[in-house]
Amino acid sequence: MTTSLSHVPTCLCALHSRRLFTGLLLAGGAGVLAGTAQAQQGQAADQGLRGDVGRESRFTKLVPAEQVEAAASQQYRQMLGEASQQRALAPDNHPQVLRLRSIAQRIVPFAMPWNSRARQWQWEVNLLGSEQINAFCMPGGKIAFYSGILSKLQLSDHEVAAIMGHEIAHALREHARERMGKTAATRIGANVLSSLLGLGGAGDALLNMGGQLLTLKFSREDETEADLVGMDLSARAGYSPGAGVTLWQKMLAASKGAPPQFLSTHPAGETRIKDIQGKLPKVEPLYRRADKPPREFGPPKA
Repeated sequence: MTTSLSHVPTCLCALHSRRLFTGLLLAGGAGVLAGTAQAQQGQAADQGLRGDVGRESRFTKLVPAEQVEAAASQQYRQMLGEASQQRALAPDNHPQVLRLRSIAQRIVPFAMPWNSRARQWQWEVNLLGSEQINAFCMPGGKIAFYSGILSKLQLSDHEVAAIMGHEIAHALREHARERMGKTAATRIGANVLSSLLGLGGAGDALLNMGGQLLTLKFSREDETEADLVGMDLSARAGYSPGAGVTLWQKMLAASKGAPPQFLSTHPAGETRIKDIQGKLPKVEPLYRRADKPPREFGPPKA
């Protein structure tokens, strides 16, 4: 169920919302280029957790990246349109939208070394009025947070960065594309590669899978990888990687009642927290050297 957000402007069309975060990146070209240069310098100075992340899955190659990203964009546009009709799409002057986009603007420049396609993505960040404890980043850099995850968990900026880094990591490592590739290999059969080269019926089947992007359940390996890459991204962006520990502690506490929607695709557990704690020594030096955010926004009032 969605809830109304205050100060919603007259224009909430999908075209308007599509320009919000993309415009933020493109309008400040010099700042973004400087951020990218800083990101590249940071990568050169320290490999962080790159050595802890495995190679790309062979199943990823079974599905064209352009097709997955197109399906994600279509689903994202539909979601924003529905939220707009219900007056549940936060305007770009909403304090929590400003907060989310500020955090994203710091993280995104560090995404490029993890996936060269990220440079071409039309990154977007939107806030949806819903009591759900949920957030995601779809293929192609389409990010959304639900207001419930910010208000109910009272997340700090560092914890928001932990979630955002984790979700961006799923997109960068193309875990949805990998899942879809495995599904395609099962459904379409051994001739999937030759079929995909010509698209045809196989392409139609993959497009139909686009509707599953928000409900895909990633493997334990995918989740671990997203935790690692997300920690690396947030630390380089100036957010404490230790926030991942407090974040998942909050998730565990929230799961004692009705489990949040977020936990249906991102299972929490003490093992996950211990894994994050074990990697902190590798990323804390990145955080110490990183430029810190000039402003801390904080959670919405409970």
